[in-house]
Amino acid sequence: MIRATIDIFSRKNNGLPNYSCGTSGTLAAIIEGLPAEISAQLYKTFGIYHYPQISYSSQNPLMSDRVQFPYFYQTVPSILHVCTGIIKLLKYFGWTWVGIIAPDDDISLRAVQILKEGIKQNGGCTEFIETFSNTHSNSMILGKIRKIYKLLHSSSVNVIIAYHNTESNWDIYDDLRIRKMPGKVIITTINWELPPTYPVDLGLKNNTMAFTLVKKNIPSFSKFVREVDPLWLPSDFLIESWWNDLCDSRCSKSIRRSCKKNKTFYIDLHCETKHLGSSYRIYNTVYILAHALHDMLMSSFGNSTTRSGDLWRISDDLPWKLHRYLKKVHFKNILGEEIFYDENGDLPIAYDIINMVFLPNGTWNSDIVGSYNPYAPPGQDFTINKEAIMWESAFTKIPPQSKCSQSCLPGFRKVIRKGLPICCYDCISCPNGEISTQTDMDVCVKCPEDQWPNEKRDACIPKVIVFLSFEEPLGKALTLISLFFLLINAVILGIFINYRDTSIVRANNRGLSYLLLISLMLCFLCSLVFIGHPDKVTCILRQTAFGISFSIALSSVLAKTIIVVMAFQATKPGSKLRKWMGSRVSNSTVLFCSLLQTFLCLAWLFTAPPFPYLNMHSEIGTILIECNEGSIVAFYCVLGYLGFLAGISFIVAFLARNLPDRFNEAKYITFSMLVFCSVWISFISTYLSTKGKYMVAVEILAILASSAGLLGCIFFPKCYIILLKPDWNKRKYLTKKRND
Repeated sequence: MIRATIDIFSRKNNGLPNYSCGTSGTLAAIIEGLPAEISAQLYKTFGIYHYPQISYSSQNPLMSDRVQFPYFYQTVPSILHVCTGIIKLLKYFGWTWVGIIAPDDDISLRAVQILKEGIKQNGGCTEFIETFSNTHSNSMILGKIRKIYKLLHSSSVNVIIAYHNTESNWDIYDDLRIRKMPGKVIITTINWELPPTYPVDLGLKNNTMAFTLVKKNIPSFSKFVREVDPLWLPSDFLIESWWNDLCDSRCSKSIRRSCKKNKTFYIDLHCETKHLGSSYRIYNTVYILAHALHDMLMSSFGNSTTRSGDLWRISDDLPWKLHRYLKKVHFKNILGEEIFYDENGDLPIAYDIINMVFLPNGTWNSDIVGSYNPYAPPGQDFTINKEAIMWESAFTKIPPQSKCSQSCLPGFRKVIRKGLPICCYDCISCPNGEISTQTDMDVCVKCPEDQWPNEKRDACIPKVIVFLSFEEPLGKALTLISLFFLLINAVILGIFINYRDTSIVRANNRGLSYLLLISLMLCFLCSLVFIGHPDKVTCILRQTAFGISFSIALSSVLAKTIIVVMAFQATKPGSKLRKWMGSRVSNSTVLFCSLLQTFLCLAWLFTAPPFPYLNMHSEIGTILIECNEGSIVAFYCVLGYLGFLAGISFIVAFLARNLPDRFNEAKYITFSMLVFCSVWISFISTYLSTKGKYMVAVEILAILASSAGLLGCIFFPKCYIILLKPDWNKRKYLTKKRND
């Protein structure tokens, strides 16, 4: 390699270092199509003298660094772009579980690292990375081949990236015969042109997709190849063989030469290719240098085309001047394409994606099924026609799948398996209140407060609005019960009014009886306010109407009890209670006790009144429209005050239960207060353990039960006497002692 470099500088075989022995013009630049490793070695010598080195084959990304390699130019994209194209292909088909095979040279290992990082960034995983070397002994290579072959057969991946950057590496894949393995997709890179048909062994599978640089035909180039005299060109054995191949009858007429000898040196004819190898890249490379030279010379002489000796003397320092013009070169080639170097020192050249189709007759076709142009706008850089791809019959799904775990459907989320890559996961259902709308979601998304997941948990639907309505069975039942007791109450009130002058009605304080019956009617009616859609008015009326109505009823009962005790105490000789007998005590008791409850309710309303509240968290999938009590302390103060009145009434009535009078109601009041207290003590525990509309139903039942208890225990015995035992409803029974 060093000898070849010296020969180039000296322009003579067996040249001397630092001597130019030729008589031709000044060396302007070096154009080469060598492998990347050799190209980098040549640069170490050419770079010393600042000679531009233009490569139409090297894809070494490190050589694109203008700081470290200022005199090196590439007319093909670096491997960074082809790696990005492979990653886009994986992403397009959803292939997240792959393996990588590559040579162990520096450039290939760099490409492997880029592929690994890109696959990971796109949510994919690499099960294995296996490297090999063509420089080892045959026995070591065969051992490595067997190891890789076994690995591919035992692996669960269905997509294998077979990366290589030189033609010699292709042999390793032929030796591995990985293209004969069923159920595996091979993604590879090819740096030379494949013939449209090529004889291969039978049994190869339609599972290979290759990235190759775009190749195009140069107009009139076929005519030039067909008519040029090779004697005017440099020649050696390989070049002579190449020209002789063009004499083969299998070559197309557009490039077939008329030769005296009809002899070929190769079975695979290069004349069968569509674009004559690297002619497109070489053409662009030569014209890049030509335009740079032209721009440099024109900048010195304007439009002059003189060939005086001054021109050649100025061109003595070509390498020093040419770099500035190479970097800024910009022209249109014969195909009308813009040719220029971007900020990274790359030409805007795209890739074709080829599908290798193996035919039953033992040949292959290489069909272009897509493209990748790293310089196109986002969204237009990658195209593929998946309908044009021919897959082998062994694949159960088209296109084939390659995943460590099956995709998690909407409604599920991924949970990474412990100790395995992120592509290996289990699918679990989204928790309550969350959904996933796409496949393979890492986390589920919470629904808005007023919505809830559907059954599949892949969409949020409005929550069901719940409240105790008149239309539902429970609401209808409670309404009928309330109206039934209201009717009974009205009937009893009518009986008492109709028999207002009878002894039993008059003996039990007729006015308090009317007031108690009316307040009980209000209690039955206020239970209806608890049913229906809660709003601001009904929430305020619920508790205040209930508290004040019950306080009037209990105050009336307490007044009745006090009057009974005072009546018997006043009959004793010398009792001073006679002057208190009358309506003043009873009215004062009812008024005072009721007003106290009214003040409590007003304080509640002015400080923290009840209000409608949308409870979205009490029950799953529902919105409970309920009345928030505002102040729970005020609510229990109202209930506590009612309990206090009931307790006082119970104590007084219990002490007066044995007073001698057939019409004495102390016994009935005692029992009614016992029923009342039992109902509300049970209510507290039940109320705290229920939710939503059933909490409202519990309170309604407590109101109805306690009101019905008062109504039945106090008034049913009197109605029994009035209606069924009229003989008992006389004055003589009023004063008769128990022992009579």
